[in-house]
Amino acid sequence: MNTKTLLCTGVVGTVLVMLCCVTPILVILFGLVGLSALTGYLDYVLLPALAVFIALTLYALWRRGKGSGCRSKCATGDKQ
Repeated sequence: MNTKTLLCTGVVGTVLVMLCCVTPILVILFGLVGLSALTGYLDYVLLPALAVFIALTLYALWRRGKGSGCRSKCATGDKQ
């Protein structure tokens, strides 16, 4: 998978999950739809999703940094 795609997915996912964790967007939405009984279970889904998206972002940044070093060595013809 492309590093840029991984990074975009990780950042967008992290921002969306943070919006749902920090602001009461899902609580209001569930209340309007009639699913307010499920708001107690949101933490069981949102917190692991936040951890996964943060890990995905960190992996994409690590892979991006690792790839740029390889390109510079390969461009000059240096062997490891």
